[in-house]
Amino acid sequence: MAKERLSVVVTRRLPEPVEARLSELFDVQLRDDDAPMSRGDLANAMKSADVLVPTITDTIDASLIGQAGDGLKLIANYGAGFDNIDVSTARQRGILVSNTPGVLTDDTADMTIGLILAVTRRMPEGLATMQSGEWSGWTPTAFLGGRIAGRRLGILGMGRIGQAVARRANAFGMQVHYHNRKRLREETEADLDVTWWDSLDQMVARMDIISVHCPSTPSTFHLMNARRLKLMKPGAVIVNTSRGEVVDENALTRMLRAGEIAGAGLDVYERGVEVNPRLRELKNVVLLPHMGSATLESRIEMGEKVIINIKTFDDGHRPPDQVVPSML
Repeated sequence: MAKERLSVVVTRRLPEPVEARLSELFDVQLRDDDAPMSRGDLANAMKSADVLVPTITDTIDASLIGQAGDGLKLIANYGAGFDNIDVSTARQRGILVSNTPGVLTDDTADMTIGLILAVTRRMPEGLATMQSGEWSGWTPTAFLGGRIAGRRLGILGMGRIGQAVARRANAFGMQVHYHNRKRLREETEADLDVTWWDSLDQMVARMDIISVHCPSTPSTFHLMNARRLKLMKPGAVIVNTSRGEVVDENALTRMLRAGEIAGAGLDVYERGVEVNPRLRELKNVVLLPHMGSATLESRIEMGEKVIINIKTFDDGHRPPDQVVPSML
């Protein structure tokens, strides 16, 4: 007798090859449009499914998990982060949680360097001038930015993405420094050609560019708060492709408007899509709509990881990317 296929509910549209493979393997419910599920729809999905495939736009909190049916045994998150899921409550209910680590590293690191260049070389200003038809020709003093070679880059969080950024920054001739909860091994530091700072305050005060690459946890909330932002040099810039909550957005906005920080490149925001409207008015700020991992290759690889996690679970084994307590 053939084994009954797992019931899988996907909360958002995924790349077509991923949806096709999910349909081949499981009894899958896909989305017809790309709008997020309502909270009520999420609750209904969790009551009926064996596996839920949410994305980082879905908040799976204790209340929703409390409404889950007995059949729900795995939440296979489509995303490297998992702060959108109450993992502890899921664990108490006997529901496993998995994520998709590793596949976003290069694309996010590329975007980080892109933001550094865009801010320091004033690319959005040049683009706006060209699109408006106001460019009247080259002049020696127009759109003067700054050279990144020789600048000090301070990386906050030296995981996979932080290390990938360090390698790219070295290729641009930058001096790379970092602060991390745990210091890297000596041979890793040598390989990356990076300098460790035990004190985040001291590192921030001496860098030309700060790049944020740490996860969102209670201990990293507003890690770059008003006091720490004020330590930055007036000519320094900050780039964030990690989590918006790590930076106090209101404090950053005030300082950018006052000229106390030279510029910022942001791909994530403290309140999700509710971006501080005063940020949009600033010429020294580059704002992107959470595009760090937005390549077809990475999104398909994320889907492949989701499928492997579900298939491994279906075969009676622990998902390879299961979120465990030591990761929280």
